[in-house]
Amino acid sequence: MLDQIADVGRDAQRGGYSRHAYAGPELELRHWFVEQAVRRGLNVETDQNGNLWAWWGERGDDALVTGSHLDSVPGGGAFDGPLGVTSSLQAVDLLQAKGFTPRRPFAIAVFAEEEGGRFGVACLGSRLLSGAIAKDKALNLKDPDGVTLAEAMKAAGYDPDQVGRDQKTLDRIGQFVELHVEQGRGLTVPVGVASSILAHGRWRFSFRGEGNHAGATLIEDRRDPMLPASQLVLAARKAARNGGRATVGRIVPNPGGTNVIASTVDVWLDARDSDDARTRAMVAEISEAAHNAAEEEGCELRIAEESYGDTVYFDESLKNDIAHALGGVPALPTGAGHDAGILAAHVPTAMLFVRNPTGVSHAPEEFAEQADVDAGVRALAATIEHLGS
Repeated sequence: MLDQIADVGRDAQRGGYSRHAYAGPELELRHWFVEQAVRRGLNVETDQNGNLWAWWGERGDDALVTGSHLDSVPGGGAFDGPLGVTSSLQAVDLLQAKGFTPRRPFAIAVFAEEEGGRFGVACLGSRLLSGAIAKDKALNLKDPDGVTLAEAMKAAGYDPDQVGRDQKTLDRIGQFVELHVEQGRGLTVPVGVASSILAHGRWRFSFRGEGNHAGATLIEDRRDPMLPASQLVLAARKAARNGGRATVGRIVPNPGGTNVIASTVDVWLDARDSDDARTRAMVAEISEAAHNAAEEEGCELRIAEESYGDTVYFDESLKNDIAHALGGVPALPTGAGHDAGILAAHVPTAMLFVRNPTGVSHAPEEFAEQADVDAGVRALAATIEHLGS
């Protein structure tokens, strides 16, 4: 079913897909999802935070909910997010074909801006739904072009004034199960379940120096913010040990000219480890190295935490129930964040993983064999039937 959206949001420059919240390709995928859901007799609505809900029958309390997201990182792969959405639709197909109707309310959810690829905060739709991010902070988030979330939502036909914690919708969720491609090489069989998510967050390091001429300014006269920025990259690699992960994936110098010493450099750090204490300690070590490098170069440094999530342990009873219903599939932790991880603080949640033979994700080479994708659909259908009976 992924072939139906294979041409939407292709990125000719980066390769892969760039499908960002409330922009053209992502909006096209939203329309596609609504059309597909309606074809299956599902009733679609949009909540106050831009998340889509497709109900099989009447909406109600203690609902069993599945789904994922349709947006991507810049130049992302075909499976991250959309696999969970298409598998949900195909699971409904299998269940309807055998005459199954859930006894409890059931919905497929599509969450907005899960990747944070446009506004910088991951799982934004589920964070807003659950109140994990303040309304004003969210609405004032800006994309690289300076467009705020409020402006983007309004341009796409959504009312930003309604954004914020949605207790009524949250209370309807009895259990949430998200299917996702596994984003490492930890799964050696077609399907598994998630046990936990590493503690992780994003930090913005803003270095300020003195812009000047690349040819006319002597080395000893420079206050070049690119030097401490580069030291930050090296410090991140050094600090990531014993299972920790620290990554610099984005650096923005200003003004960005080849023959210009930058006046400012912004660097974004992604840091993850097994628990809060280890993650915080790793970021503290990197921050100290960045401060020392900035001071040595005569630059200023400001650090802002843009998002953070503590270690998530998925509901043990639900995880074990699903694993048993699927014949004893394995459980494994993940270093990737998910909407299921945000919702886990409020409702019982679980995740199904589909094997990724290469271990590549957030890149065009992301892949899953069709046989494994089909196994994931069957596993999700079996889970829905088991939990929804």
